[in-house]
Amino acid sequence: MSDATLHSTTQDPDDFAVQIADQVESFIVAVTEVAKGDEPDSAVPFLLLEVSQLLLAGGRLGAHEDILPDERYEPDLGPEPDVDDLRERFAAMLEPIDVYSEVFDPYEPRKAPVPCRISDDLADIVADLRHGMAHYRAGRTTEALWWWQFSYFSNWGSTASAALRALQSLVAHVRLDQPLPALDGLDTDQDLGEDALAEEAGRVMAEELGTLGMRKVADPA
Repeated sequence: MSDATLHSTTQDPDDFAVQIADQVESFIVAVTEVAKGDEPDSAVPFLLLEVSQLLLAGGRLGAHEDILPDERYEPDLGPEPDVDDLRERFAAMLEPIDVYSEVFDPYEPRKAPVPCRISDDLADIVADLRHGMAHYRAGRTTEALWWWQFSYFSNWGSTASAALRALQSLVAHVRLDQPLPALDGLDTDQDLGEDALAEEAGRVMAEELGTLGMRKVADPA
């Protein structure tokens, strides 16, 4: 997907808004492709990479000064795009490992862990990001940035962080806790690169955890 699909070619590619919009769009496209389930096993490590990259955009939004919308009231965007299909596809794909335990607020240690679903997390994140993207595509750049920043603090930031911990734990469980013969002699310190990591971790997870419907997804770029 070319940058021209997101913003005018006259805009500075180093502009903060352009970079955030590109990262948001990249995540939406990649996650939608993973949900199709058309390729062999590596959805979990691929999602680990994508959520990690999205949280970089979130960190930049969080570190940025408060962004104020141009208008007092948010313009009506009409009906929100349905994410139920995305949610259901991931629920079926990740069924044996979809539910995980999460502490809602780490600064309230007396709070009991709550059950969460990776499928719900991904669908909710996409819904938040699409809402801001609708503003961006309509030319309301400040409104889009305000929404992405506000919803990062209020919802998708903590949701993505929780999903990232779950995904990282899945990969770590395979790579560290229950090593397979296929991993004998593999130097985990070596730099495999993103593509090699996704391919190797996907293959190992398929053997370790069985048939989970995890798919290897080609680079959507």
